[in-house]
Amino acid sequence: MACMMMLMLPMQAGKHKDDGPVVAAYVTGWNADMPLPDCSVLTHINYAFGKVSKTYDGVTIQRPDRLRQLVELKKEHEVYIVLSIGGWTAGGFSEMASTERRRKAFAKDCKRIVKDFGLDGIDIDWEYPSCSEAGIISSPADIDNFTLLMKELRKALGKDYLLSCATVADAKFVDFKAIEPYVDLVNIMMYDVGNPPYHHAALYRSEMSGRVTAEEALQAHLDAEMPVNKLVLGVPFYGRSVKGFGDTAYGALVKRNDVTRMWDDIAKVPYLVKDGEFVCTYEDAESLSWKCKFIKEKGMRGAMYWEYRCDDEAGTLRNAVWNGIMGQP
Repeated sequence: MACMMMLMLPMQAGKHKDDGPVVAAYVTGWNADMPLPDCSVLTHINYAFGKVSKTYDGVTIQRPDRLRQLVELKKEHEVYIVLSIGGWTAGGFSEMASTERRRKAFAKDCKRIVKDFGLDGIDIDWEYPSCSEAGIISSPADIDNFTLLMKELRKALGKDYLLSCATVADAKFVDFKAIEPYVDLVNIMMYDVGNPPYHHAALYRSEMSGRVTAEEALQAHLDAEMPVNKLVLGVPFYGRSVKGFGDTAYGALVKRNDVTRMWDDIAKVPYLVKDGEFVCTYEDAESLSWKCKFIKEKGMRGAMYWEYRCDDEAGTLRNAVWNGIMGQP
């Protein structure tokens, strides 16, 4: 008797859908977590990080073996794997982007890495062009050079590979109108904009909201002429706390019994109080459901979060994001 076997074909690298909703997680090279079995609640994984090489003409990858492990997930799961290059305090961008030769060499090396590892694209996390706040070298020419870099990367990668960038919440440091033809997605880092007694990821403006809210961040990017359907709202899976508070990963926060959860019904975010003091600003499933509703109502592309490992064992936050974006109960 003949026996027929149905084989699951691996997802082809680089052939991405350019109009579907996005649920992206950052997975880092310095932790051992693997997003299994939770690929079912992800569309994209951004691997953090690659770095600009010391010669400013290529890319080095933190733990390339771990990146290869992530790419193996594509054999059984429909998930896009993207290398994120940069991060806070990651320098070399200004020097690399300052000359045509280095930009071309860097873009060529990005294409090599995408091909060699079987990736789906590149995410540029330069924090931030023309700004030395993170202790990196910067130049007033960085903003224009960032545009030239994105143009060179698009040319090298072609149209079938993803190209995205991470941006500060208030939309500074980037000429969005100029880069728009080259990028598929813009990941708004809507976190770290406040410390207690202020929220670091408020959706709306209340007296306790930090420097910028998600609503204001979206408007800032729209005012800068980035189309709403390319915008992805970043959300934190960790909190920011007063000194001495301890681990602020969501998985650690929910295990504490010495704090009280409070809710800001204007900003639509929770916060923790101890002995009457606002001690930690964070996100939970309720606040994420409000953010996902906002994302869908505004026509944004989806959500991304930093970082995967900070969730609890039950996957409370990643499930909340997936269900909120994909419209499942």
